[in-house]
Amino acid sequence: MTNDKLNSGSARHLSLVTAFMAAGQIVAAQAARVRPNARAGSSDALASEIEATLGESWLPRLYRERILPLRTRSYQLPQATSKADVTVQHTLLGVELKVGHRRLSCPDLATARYLSVFARLGCTAVAVPYDITRTSPLADELESSWQRMLLLIEHEAGARSRAFRARVRRLLVSRARGEIEQAGAGTVIPQFNQNTKQRSRRT
Repeated sequence: MTNDKLNSGSARHLSLVTAFMAAGQIVAAQAARVRPNARAGSSDALASEIEATLGESWLPRLYRERILPLRTRSYQLPQATSKADVTVQHTLLGVELKVGHRRLSCPDLATARYLSVFARLGCTAVAVPYDITRTSPLADELESSWQRMLLLIEHEAGARSRAFRARVRRLLVSRARGEIEQAGAGTVIPQFNQNTKQRSRRT
């Protein structure tokens, strides 16, 4: 193996380590904002504090502010139970999103990743960007928000029982799902601007 290959591999490894460290620092900084009385209090109080701590990265807020303003189409998802596995799979026929025992064919990996976050929340209908170039960066944001929420639960309730942590997670998932459902899933067919000016004909 040449020195160039070694240097390239080391650089990629360093970039991954840096990314993980940065993510950990963000979660630690967010966790520091959670008030001690919320950590020692009820699951409802801790869920509210975690939601407030997430701020702009709270999933329903991302959905309302980053997705719904775009031109979108609605997509129907199967109802997922709390115990249903949600996974993205690569098959000979392409990319699939598996929700429990249901398999959904997706046009690309970005769409499968995007939909998987909403499937984990138990949403049955969501808005999907019509412009496919928007899907991948939005999927990154959604996945990051989901992981931060889970990390905050573990960080703030790590000393509590597993049942308590599960209760906090159920509360947050239920709230997020409710807000997203209230925001709506848009139309089946994206709306286009019909107010186009026709060119005047020359006489």
